[in-house]
Amino acid sequence: MSATQIQTENPYIDYHHEGYWVRDTRVSLDSIVYRWREGLSPETIQSECFPTMTLAQVFGALAFYLDHQAEIDSYLLRAEAREIEIAEKIRETYPEIHRKMDAIIQDNMQAQTQ
Repeated sequence: MSATQIQTENPYIDYHHEGYWVRDTRVSLDSIVYRWREGLSPETIQSECFPTMTLAQVFGALAFYLDHQAEIDSYLLRAEAREIEIAEKIRETYPEIHRKMDAIIQDNMQAQTQ
């Protein structure tokens, strides 16, 4: 078991590929937690975000998160840091593409404010 993996007996969560996943789905625990933090109810998460999941799976994922909140929050922070690091490496490797993308984003933002 890795340092980031929490031993679990929760029937709704598996740990593999360095992440937590809702068992028998392709949905990460991260996805459920972030939607819940945004204020979505478990019912809305299930019906609008992940309609292939059952409501019990959503509640099970949230129960696991709440039972291990400090550890999962730490795991999420590490994942966010890795994401930033990877984005920076990609930006350094492909600077011209990023300049073009930044210009497109800026143009879109200006168009939305007008």
